Amino acid sequence: MLLSSLPNTQNWSAQIAIIMITCNLIAIAIGRYAIQVRGLGPSIPISGISGFGLAELLATTSLGHVLGAGTIIGLNSMGLIN
Repeated sequence: MLLSSLPNTQNWSAQIAIIMITCNLIAIAIGRYAIQVRGLGPSIPISGISGFGLAELLATTSLGHVLGAGTIIGLNSMGLIN
């Protein structure tokens, strides 16, 4: 009875990966300008962005995953992604 109440979820595909990557990039761009106190934690030398460290990256990608999950679920429920 419990298994019959589980929602039908979308299988992972390249289309869903592109949506998730796009949402993460949007969240990083928003966080880059919205975070007022930056650079308090360890820095990421690979990123090339001064003052944008590990804490900021984890925070913005966490927000990006929340946005991506909501976008994927919403588009799936509207039938726009397969």
